[in-house]
Amino acid sequence: MSPSVAIVTGASRGLGRATALALAESGVQTVLAARGADELRSLTEEISALGVKSLACVTDISDESSVEHLFATCLNELGRLDILINNAGVALQRNLVDLTDADWQRIFDINVRGMFHCSRSAARHFESVGSGRAVNVASVFGLVGRPGYTSYCASKGAVINFTRAAAAEWARFGAQINAVAPGYIATDINAELRGDAEAMKKVLRRIPAHRMGEPREVANVVRYLALDAPTFLTGQTIAVDGGESSV
Repeated sequence: MSPSVAIVTGASRGLGRATALALAESGVQTVLAARGADELRSLTEEISALGVKSLACVTDISDESSVEHLFATCLNELGRLDILINNAGVALQRNLVDLTDADWQRIFDINVRGMFHCSRSAARHFESVGSGRAVNVASVFGLVGRPGYTSYCASKGAVINFTRAAAAEWARFGAQINAVAPGYIATDINAELRGDAEAMKKVLRRIPAHRMGEPREVANVVRYLALDAPTFLTGQTIAVDGGESSV
């Protein structure tokens, strides 16, 4: 039997990179999508060292034609698609009174519209083959409210409810879709925050585990949902947040 094939968006760094490596360690072939060609090339080399095939595909998920090219590349080069990881996303800290239409549109173009483009393409394929799994990377900010993050919270809340609705549709053709909601995870996106001792104290006070998570902790949950979770598990969002959303 041919190895499973996954598309991972936002694969060049952070959670996407960790997820691509976790899948590769389980023998999954990957199509790595992001906008940074050099970072994607480096990751394909690292995955090749594991003895697993991967492809780099420079992609702008907010552009429908770019997403169509991504899926065509996957099917033409690797011959199948079993898994979609919707990880690409951006964040913005800006108070609502200062938020511009352009700010709002950028967040939704990538976090919601991009996820929609990829999910629609995956759903069309999964329906044709009668199986498939998708995992959306939401955020704890989609479960709670945080000042200064209205656009980001709204976009990730949309990801969570999109996951519920899509799961109800996909069940009829044997595919599952779930989400993970990471809390504060130590990646390059919050390197500046982690370098500010006072700011970190404020953040850690909100987290019962009293630490940030590691990318691999989220990646392992994504891998479980993509490979090992029962098919009866669908439409759910699992918070990987050290208990932040529970208090």
